[in-house]
Amino acid sequence: MEQQKLNPAIVYVLAILGLLCCCIGGLGFILAGIAFIIAHSKLNAAKHNPENYDPDSIKAMNTAKIVALVILIINILYLIKSIYTIYTVGWDEIMERSQEMMEQFQQNQ
Repeated sequence: MEQQKLNPAIVYVLAILGLLCCCIGGLGFILAGIAFIIAHSKLNAAKHNPENYDPDSIKAMNTAKIVALVILIINILYLIKSIYTIYTVGWDEIMERSQEMMEQFQQNQ
């Protein structure tokens, strides 16, 4: 019987997109969480029937799961930081700072 291969490409793509979305207030945790769940479920399937899966692809999926977990943690920490900043500084102050930065940027061009 031919061994199945786990394809970690979708996990990597979702995790990297989650890392890019980290700059949007930590909302990349959604994509990174989905990537982690996909990798975890595929690894569970491979754990229950290890003879049906290629060992190299299991290692690759395990690496993809670790990458997704690290990016998930980064996003959650950034989300907590964003919520803390909004709570302590206030939304109005953040918007005023943003407006000032935009004006300075436009003056420098």
